[in-house]
Amino acid sequence: MSDDNTQHAAYDSKVEGNVFFTKVDAAINWMRSNSLWPMPMGLACCGIELMASGASRFDIARFGAEVMRFSPRQADVMIVAGTVTYKMSLAVKRIWDQMPEPKWCIAMGACASSGGMYRSYATLQGIDNLIPVDVYVSGCPPRPEALLEGLMKLQKKVTEEESAKAHFEADSARTLETSKA
Repeated sequence: MSDDNTQHAAYDSKVEGNVFFTKVDAAINWMRSNSLWPMPMGLACCGIELMASGASRFDIARFGAEVMRFSPRQADVMIVAGTVTYKMSLAVKRIWDQMPEPKWCIAMGACASSGGMYRSYATLQGIDNLIPVDVYVSGCPPRPEALLEGLMKLQKKVTEEESAKAHFEADSARTLETSKA
């Protein structure tokens, strides 16, 4: 029996009340935020802390990010951990360009964020000079807990994006280009 004051939207007795209503953006962003697949760029000592975050003590699997992908076409989060030299920056940029959209970047450690203690002609003074960074994780080197907190901040950022709108705008732009050709 239902009370007159309650409203059941699209209630079906066969489903027995297991009906969910949500926005498309919310569903897409929930799926994306809980299945982030990192592309690890462990370039220096921060790479060791990145590896430790996958151990049972810290368990990055709680966030759906335990699948470290070493193929850029299968990853959606690049974790730049450590010192980026100019010589290595070309490889980092190439890998970033090969990652499919949507993609995000975490700069892990002082060296990736700002060049750290290396103020030399050979060191890139922050990976944000090369690729856009979504989350900065501070420390030298940062603890695995700090990386997990950065991952949670990235998850929060992903859940607030407008996914469907961007997809439909890109799709309509492609259709418009095709019709002009």
